[in-house]
Amino acid sequence: MSSSRRFRPSQSTIMYTNAVYFPSNAVYSGHTPAQLNYSCISLVYYAYAHVSEAGHVYLGDDLADLKMPCDGANGALGSLLHLKQQHPYLQVIVSIGGTEFSSVFATVAANPVYRDNFARSALALIEASGIDGVDINWLFPIDPQQAADFTALLCQVRMYLGEDQYYLTTTLPPGKDSLRIFDLPSIASYVDLINLAAYDFYTVWSPRSGHHAQLYAVGKDEISGASSVQYLMSHGVPSKKILLGIPLYGRSFMGPAATGPGQPFTSGGGDEGGTFYYYDLPRHGTHEHVNRRVVGAQCVGGDGGFVSYDNPETVREKAEFARQKSLAGLYYWSAPYDSQDMKRSLIATGFRALHGT
Repeated sequence: MSSSRRFRPSQSTIMYTNAVYFPSNAVYSGHTPAQLNYSCISLVYYAYAHVSEAGHVYLGDDLADLKMPCDGANGALGSLLHLKQQHPYLQVIVSIGGTEFSSVFATVAANPVYRDNFARSALALIEASGIDGVDINWLFPIDPQQAADFTALLCQVRMYLGEDQYYLTTTLPPGKDSLRIFDLPSIASYVDLINLAAYDFYTVWSPRSGHHAQLYAVGKDEISGASSVQYLMSHGVPSKKILLGIPLYGRSFMGPAATGPGQPFTSGGGDEGGTFYYYDLPRHGTHEHVNRRVVGAQCVGGDGGFVSYDNPETVREKAEFARQKSLAGLYYWSAPYDSQDMKRSLIATGFRALHGT
């Protein structure tokens, strides 16, 4: 239908979605939307819009979003809207929320009036800006009541956005223990895509080190991307609505015994939370190794200890998994952290692997 934004004609070669998150604050570090390679990106999540405790959605940083000179446009969001004109297949969706708004979402979603405010203002943002839809990024509902309120919020937003006109997407946590509180069939009926956050399985807050984005697990009770996808599919989520998440950063575990997964550690290297951006991996003086059993890359030594991450080999395996399971595709958090070397770029690798090129 010609009036539908969700079903606009796209490049005939694009069979799978290859989506990226672009955080608005990246412009303060010199990253801009035009620096991305749109020959291998079909959807950009612009993160984040904010939400008030009364449910009103608003852009979070006027300078970065709309005012700062960026790629010959005003603001990073302005740049993306200009790029949409150059690439007709490109979808731009504003992501609402992020970690700091978890408690605000809980307040808004529990109140019918606030839910309506949220849905109305989300639609207003879409219509005012010319974007293709919104992404609800509540990280994450923590109990059955919050999960029920979350579903009610999605229902309200879908009612205002209509069935076929605008995109509605959301992010869900990995692991059956996290997913079991959600009404997954209802969520799947309201959204166009579910971003499965298949990473951060192991962090500096974990009792042992591990591959933080492993596709497969060694132990039956271990969390993995594959088991999370299987749980979604077996609980009413169509595979064609699932995007498998790829981290563009590594998790670091340091300590005398931290030479691989399953080890005790004392701290994490890199930035806060023990992270290294993917473009800085492997660490200097270390050797990159891929654990093919779990499908996870690692380097050991130097200033990072044991660092777990994805590399081109693991992303090719994850793309093949997505093809085998008939998933919608892949998404990446976040685009500015990717390598500028096309041979190392995970975004480009994922696109090529999804499309068999």
